Amino acid sequence: MTRHTPPRRRLLLACLTAGSALLTPAAFAAGFPQKPIRFIVPYTPGGTTDLVARTVGQKMSEKLGQPVLIDNRGGAGGNIGMDAVAKAPPDGYTIGFGAISTNALNPHVYKSMPFDPRKDFTAIGLLGTSTIVLEVPAASPIKTVADLSAAARKQPGMAYATAGAGTSMHLAGVMYAQAIGADMTLVAYKGSGPAINDLLGNTVGVMFDNLPASLPHIQSGRLRALAVAGPQRSPSLPQVPTMAEAGLPGYALEPWFGVYGPAGLPADVIATLNQAIVEALAQPDVRDKLQQAGFSPRGSSPQQLESLTQSEYQRLGDVARRAGMSAE
Repeated sequence: MTRHTPPRRRLLLACLTAGSALLTPAAFAAGFPQKPIRFIVPYTPGGTTDLVARTVGQKMSEKLGQPVLIDNRGGAGGNIGMDAVAKAPPDGYTIGFGAISTNALNPHVYKSMPFDPRKDFTAIGLLGTSTIVLEVPAASPIKTVADLSAAARKQPGMAYATAGAGTSMHLAGVMYAQAIGADMTLVAYKGSGPAINDLLGNTVGVMFDNLPASLPHIQSGRLRALAVAGPQRSPSLPQVPTMAEAGLPGYALEPWFGVYGPAGLPADVIATLNQAIVEALAQPDVRDKLQQAGFSPRGSSPQQLESLTQSEYQRLGDVARRAGMSAE
């Protein structure tokens, strides 16, 4: 015996079926975001990544109509924070501030990695590049790169500070020690802030740092910039030579930064986040603020960031092996 379904009930079932068919991932993504987005910065507050994330994140919030909440998770050269990104649900509500270190260099430096940057992330968009500065306290007798090189050769094991082991600043220090033929000792901090404090307090005498974090102290006269590591002088410090100009021909290192999500983000979510990032970086007030801090904003497509990540992973693997870089 066949049960008869009343017409009104048949209409209700049809509507429910049609409605459920529309609730595909693409349909959900079309309404993205519907709640706050967590933006993990894998370093302590006060550094370059924190400054850029907060500046760009504010504009992203305005574009997306939802708060972009900065979540600082420092430690292990950025690996702790980016591991949290890799293990987050792939829904777009957790994104991370990746870098040349976390997404290209660290896997070749750390003995144990909690993630594989080649397959555990979705590239969303480039944020730009920074400048690494070689600096000493203002009261230091070291006035130039040549002075530092001479002192380092005379004092085997001379310590230099960075924002962490495996960072681009660590790489800059290793490249410098190799270039001058000296044995130098890394003092790895959990971010630029605590390292700068010790540099200002003369606990450590030399530091390689991302320029935005150190620039205010250089401009105030509390720190002395000896050189910048990039291929060109920084517009923020036009009087400071490049390492190549200071007597190390061929020396050049320019860190890059980008936004990543967990692997498997829906295409519509990627597009929405990328558009918000690109539009934020295009705002004159954002560009001015970041450039004045020593950061060069530059957006990209997700595909361009993915290509950069893969190529830099290979390139820096070769560099790290030749330099014998390692970290626990």
